[in-house]
Amino acid sequence: MCLIMTIVAAVVFTVLFVVSKKRGSESKSVFTTMLMFWAASLMWSVDGIASVLEGEGFFDISVEDTILGVIILVAGLVVFAALSAKEKFAHKAQKA
Repeated sequence: MCLIMTIVAAVVFTVLFVVSKKRGSESKSVFTTMLMFWAASLMWSVDGIASVLEGEGFFDISVEDTILGVIILVAGLVVFAALSAKEKFAHKAQKA
């Protein structure tokens, strides 16, 4: 379940990045968060392939895996908020 959750988060942040790039207001925090979620998705995809090679299923839909996915999403959003705040303060300091 954490794989599914991180892929959805990666796609959402990819769309946000593309939209912000088209508007000319590229955000490093969106880009960094997007890369973090894609990296987590890649990691869990490799783990899923290893599970298939061991005779198990590709997706783990257990409660523990769902909790792990929620923890990863919250951690990613906290990092995004911190990076966004840092960008905002740096932008304000630059204007002053």
